[in-house]
Amino acid sequence: MKRLNPLDASWLAVESHDTPMHVANLQIFSLPPNVPDTFLRDLVARLKSERGFAPPWNLKLRSPTLGRLLPMWTTDDDLDLDYHVRHSALPAPGGERELGVLVSRLHSHQLDLKRPLWECHIIEGLENKRFALYTKMHHSLIDGVSGVRLLQRVLSTDPNDTEMPAPWTVQPARTPRVEREASTPSTESALQTLMNSLRAQAGTTGQMLKALTRVARGSRGDEHGLTGPFSGPASVLNRRVTGQRRFATQQYDLGKLKALAKASDCSLNDIVLYLSATALRRFMEEANTLPNKSLTAGIPVNVRPKDDQGTGNAISFIIANLATDIADPLRRLQAIKDSTAEAKEHLQSLPREAITQYTVLLMAPYMLQLLSGLGGRVRPVFNVTISNVPGPEQPLYFNGARLEAMYPVSLIAHGGALNITCLSYAGTLNFGFTGCRDTLPHMQRLAVYTGEALQELETLLLAPAKRKRA
Repeated sequence: MKRLNPLDASWLAVESHDTPMHVANLQIFSLPPNVPDTFLRDLVARLKSERGFAPPWNLKLRSPTLGRLLPMWTTDDDLDLDYHVRHSALPAPGGERELGVLVSRLHSHQLDLKRPLWECHIIEGLENKRFALYTKMHHSLIDGVSGVRLLQRVLSTDPNDTEMPAPWTVQPARTPRVEREASTPSTESALQTLMNSLRAQAGTTGQMLKALTRVARGSRGDEHGLTGPFSGPASVLNRRVTGQRRFATQQYDLGKLKALAKASDCSLNDIVLYLSATALRRFMEEANTLPNKSLTAGIPVNVRPKDDQGTGNAISFIIANLATDIADPLRRLQAIKDSTAEAKEHLQSLPREAITQYTVLLMAPYMLQLLSGLGGRVRPVFNVTISNVPGPEQPLYFNGARLEAMYPVSLIAHGGALNITCLSYAGTLNFGFTGCRDTLPHMQRLAVYTGEALQELETLLLAPAKRKRA
C-alpha cells in the first residue's frame, strides 16, 4: 500500500457529484488506409484481452469510505475491462458537434471510487474516416504532464507499427539498476535521508514566509506587479456548479502563435493567456457581466524534471492578471506579459525543496473553500484556470492510425465554472474548454472568440511587419 502525498490527496478530498475530480484526454485518429470495416471492433476486443496491469492503471483506494480521510493506494490486478474499456458510436454525420456532445456527457459522470480510477472510451463514426479515444483518470493519480506522457507510451512515430500494447499494460520507464538499488536504502540511510529533508525544509522557512508575505501584499494590491489570491472580482465564472459539463475545442497552428510571441517579445503562454482573456472579455461584454476590475487566472506550472516518467502531481501555481478591464488589445497583452513575468520570477526565487510546501499553502484557501462548501459563495481565489501543457512534437500513430489532434478535458469546481487547457502536438496547439453546462451557458462561443482574437492580434502585430518588409 502507498500513502498519497497531500497534493494528490487533496483532489480526493473535494470529490463530489457536482465536482468530480477527474481529468481526461481526447485523441482523434485517422483510420489506416485499406483497413477492414471491423478494424475498431477487433481493436477493442484485442485491447480487452490484454492483462498484466501497470501502475497507475491498477491502483485503487484501499477504502472508498475512508479514502478521503486516510487515502492509500492498493493494487488491483483483477480489473473488469468490460467496465473500464467501452466502445461507442456517434450518430451520423459524426461531426465535431456530435463528438463534443458525447464527450461532455462522458465527462459529467463520476468515476467509481471502488474501482481503479479510470475509463477508456473508443468512439467510432467520426466523419472523414476518423475515430476518437477518450481516456479519463482521477486527478489524484496524474497531472497534465504525466497524463500526456502516460498515453504517449503506446504511440509510435512509425505508421507501420502494429499490434501495439494496451496503455494499461505498459510499465513505467525504469531507472538504471544502480539508481534502483540506491533508491532502496537501508533503515539507517532512510532515517538519514529523512533528517536531511527536514533540515532542508527548515532552512527554507525564512524564504517561505517572505514569499507568502509578498503574495499577501499582492492580494491587497500592495505589491507592484504581483497578482495574489483573492485579487480578482466575483464574476459569473465564480458561482456554484452542477455536475453536467460542456466541452468545446479549437486547434491552431503552433508556428503562427510562436510568431506572435516573437513579434511581441513575450512567451507562448502569454499569447495563450491573451487569447483566453480577449475571448472572455467579449463573451462577458455580450452578456453584460464583465466586471470593472480585471479577471485573474490560476495557472498550473509544471515542476517535474524532463526525465521524470512518474505519475502523481508535480505542479505549482502562479496567479496572473488577465487585464480584461483594458480595452486596447496591445495594452492588454503588455499587462498580461508584465504580470506573468512578475509571478514567474517570484516562484523561481524559491528553492526547489520549498516549492511543494509553498504550493500547498498557496492553494490552501482554494481547497478550504471547496471542503467547507464556501466555493462559489465567497470571493474567488482566482477567476479562471488556464493551463498550457507541452505535448509530443512529432506525428504519432496507434496501430497504424495517425493521431490528428489531442485535446485536454479538465475539471472544474465550485467557484470556478470554466477551465481552459491547451496541449501542443506536432506543430499545433489544441485548446480544450471545459465548463459547467448550467452555470456558463453558450460556453462554446468562447472557442470561436479565441480564433477571432488570434486574427485580430495577427493584424496588429504581423501585418505591419509584412508591410515593412514589402
